[in-house]
Amino acid sequence: MTSVPQEQKAVPRSAASSLVAVLRKHSMFCGLDPEALDQLCRYARHSTLKRGATIFSKGDPGNSLIAVISGTVKISISSADGRSAILNLIGAGEIFGEVALLDGLARTTDAIASTNCEIFVIDRREFIPFVRSQPALAMKLIELLCTRVRWTSNQVEEVILQNLPGRLASALIRLTDKYKLAPGGRSIAITQQEISEMVGMTRESINKQLRAWAARNWVRLEHGAIVVLKVEPLQALIEAGAANDGDF
Repeated sequence: MTSVPQEQKAVPRSAASSLVAVLRKHSMFCGLDPEALDQLCRYARHSTLKRGATIFSKGDPGNSLIAVISGTVKISISSADGRSAILNLIGAGEIFGEVALLDGLARTTDAIASTNCEIFVIDRREFIPFVRSQPALAMKLIELLCTRVRWTSNQVEEVILQNLPGRLASALIRLTDKYKLAPGGRSIAITQQEISEMVGMTRESINKQLRAWAARNWVRLEHGAIVVLKVEPLQALIEAGAANDGDF
């Protein structure tokens, strides 16, 4: 069963306002008229989660769509021997869980609160009829799924074709672009263990590479965060693509 509590909770007024703001800004829901948006929000259940809480696990029923109001959610897969890979980090203002929601099949990944989180959950039994009543929303869902496919394809390409410096540089730039971080403020709230699981290398290799870049003043390492100071040399590593793995 999905680990998010299923009981209906009284939604705080501030939380309800936050959900409306998130949905109104999201590319999938921004075209809804106010009445339809209010109706969708009435379906939502509010939940606050501590860091490390499981939202759903691989194999759970795909019975809900989830919107993140605050915090970060880690989408990952794991092996029987304990190894894990992070496929995506979902931040405030984003939604996830739409694939299993639409086809009604089991979840294909784990979703875990990477930080303390505030989320809203919309059940499939209410969301699917709502989509049928809003034809334009179905096209927006297709666009969102296409975005997910492109994101995944880029990650696969990086793992297969790029060396460690290129993979790590790609991940850092992708995260700064995703969260629209401005130059001088490119602080990514991610641990070295998390980014190692994202690029498919050991934490020790990631630490060695980041320290080499820190010595060149390309990045700055902080507790639980990486600050990108210079994008250009990282972009050059990506474009070169053929540098030796040991060329730090």
